[in-house]
Amino acid sequence: MTPAPVRSRAGHAGRAGHAGRPGLLWAAPGALFFLCFAIGPLLLVGYLSFTEWDGLGGLPSFSGIGNWSRLWQDSTMRDAVVLSLLLTALTWLVQTPIALLLGVWAAGRQKNRAVLSAVFFLPLLASSVALALLWKTLLDPNFGLIADVGPWIGFSDGDVLGSPRGAFGAVLFVAAWQFIPFHTLLYQGGARQIPRSLYDAASIDGAGTVRQFFHITLPQLRNTIVTSSVLMVVGALTFFDTVLILTEGGPGTDTTIVPYWMYETGFVSRDMGYASAIATALVVVATGVSLLLVRLTGFAAMRSTREGL
Repeated sequence: MTPAPVRSRAGHAGRAGHAGRPGLLWAAPGALFFLCFAIGPLLLVGYLSFTEWDGLGGLPSFSGIGNWSRLWQDSTMRDAVVLSLLLTALTWLVQTPIALLLGVWAAGRQKNRAVLSAVFFLPLLASSVALALLWKTLLDPNFGLIADVGPWIGFSDGDVLGSPRGAFGAVLFVAAWQFIPFHTLLYQGGARQIPRSLYDAASIDGAGTVRQFFHITLPQLRNTIVTSSVLMVVGALTFFDTVLILTEGGPGTDTTIVPYWMYETGFVSRDMGYASAIATALVVVATGVSLLLVRLTGFAAMRSTREGL
């Protein structure tokens, strides 16, 4: 009697793994949504950047590279790029250390830390528009809180938003106040994944809290820092609604960053072709910066920091 063929363990595992994977059909809804609401509009904006159109009636008329040539010669655009890069750099410098320290602190298991963390994360529950309206009221020199606080920070009349330095500082402060809790959540989650055994071993070797932070916590949070930085940079480069409500790009053009200049060009001046060129350039720059960060930090070759434990 011929014995039945024995199935190899590897072949059985391979078929089971293949059968356990969801098919491409499961990805169809998400792919269709991304195609319709991300790729499609992006391609449309790229096409409009080579046209002239007021966005109201008629069809866009092809204008070649006229909008792109104008983009390089626009002095307001150059100033907006400088302000956007400055805001991005300062946003990272302000938010990263604060969010990192708060995240590591909030990773503790004590009840008081959980309560304080919940209160601190409240800004994440409100929309950017609502928060911008709140801060615009607080910074009103006539009846806002800034009328009393202004003299303490160098604004005797309380008109912070009327000063170029004060308006830019207000935008930076509101952005940090709103988004530091989000990045704190990232660092809190990353810090809680660090094995306790590393700290126990360091304590036995005589390492104090500061040394443990720099030699254990920071290296273990490297990938979290990269992730937070990419999100922070892209968010700063596309920052818009707070500037629109808080300063309207003023005083003058002292807070006119690239996204706001795109809005002014497209929806105020009704020059959708040029606004599309600005938008396309912004997407290219934001994507390029993100890829550069991933490349320089080695995030693409990321490996688990817990490997071997």
